[in-house]
Amino acid sequence: MPWPLLPLLLLLLLLLAASGAQTTRPCFPGCQCEVETFGLFDSFSLTRVDCSGLGPHIVPVPIPLDTAHLDLSSNRLETVNESVLAGPGYTTLSGLDLSHNLLTSLSPTAFSRLRYLESLDLSHNGLAALPAESFTSSPLSDVNLSHNRLREVSVSAFATHSQGRALHLDLSHNFLHRLLPHSSQAGRPAPTIQSLNLAWNRLRAVPDLRGLPLRYLSLDGNPLAAIGPGTFEGLAGLTHLSLGSLQGLPRLAPHGFHELQGLQVLDLSSNPRLQWAGPEVFSGLGSLQELDLSGTGLVPLPEKLLVHLPALQSISVGQGVQCRRLVREGTYPRQPGFTPKVALHCIDTQELGARGSNTL
Repeated sequence: MPWPLLPLLLLLLLLLAASGAQTTRPCFPGCQCEVETFGLFDSFSLTRVDCSGLGPHIVPVPIPLDTAHLDLSSNRLETVNESVLAGPGYTTLSGLDLSHNLLTSLSPTAFSRLRYLESLDLSHNGLAALPAESFTSSPLSDVNLSHNRLREVSVSAFATHSQGRALHLDLSHNFLHRLLPHSSQAGRPAPTIQSLNLAWNRLRAVPDLRGLPLRYLSLDGNPLAAIGPGTFEGLAGLTHLSLGSLQGLPRLAPHGFHELQGLQVLDLSSNPRLQWAGPEVFSGLGSLQELDLSGTGLVPLPEKLLVHLPALQSISVGQGVQCRRLVREGTYPRQPGFTPKVALHCIDTQELGARGSNTL
């Protein structure tokens, strides 16, 4: 072999040795243990344990010491406490799936020993309430509580031991009619919730979310009565807002989004009874780039819309209809004081696609 090729061959072997490889290992009866190895010569390993669909007798289940993820979903579990999640292997868990069970309540200390837990799935249960300090011991970055029976939740319940790490929280498809704001008197810092899904609940007003570092917020499917000045106070850092399929008769008041100076994407789709209150509705949205108005009563668009949306690049106004910002520079040489004209150019993408297929 020529000498110049040897370094390349050695590099290739090192890369292959460092890449992950998956194998299986002996496991608790009924469970499946999948081992993924990393590093040079497989010097580091993590185990994923799947004990789903076996029944409530499975807990507490012994797991390997290097277990990173444990799946206990679909086991008809009715309760989870500290003793169920204790033993060798549990203290190093980074992911736990308890979805599709029969949980109606949680012990306040259920997750207290899971000091490295980052992802927790409690979706599709019957939880009606959350203990105040359920998640304070774990550095959670992803919590899924969708499809439960929660009616009232305190934001302070999600003040996790995350050391500033962003938290993605899914509370969609519950019975929430109230979200209690974080109290500074609780003695804990505000939760680091960056992504919050509140879709398909029973909220009649946008909850007080001040103090949260929110970037993404979904309120789809809620019976919001109105959106007016002050509705989004304290959420200047929000970049994505979804208000699709609102129930009832939502009303957009002028300057209703005025506090959202950093908003880049706004989804108002599937609101057929949504009506204009004038282009001033979008006043203050100086950073907005994408606007979805498909399936609404907000078409045709007012001429002065772009005056309030200087950064807007595209608008969806119907099924397959996309409008883009078009700047008309005019003729050269320009006259002193000339201002380029800005307009919306709309095309039917479905019609264009049909034409393209016909030409093939």
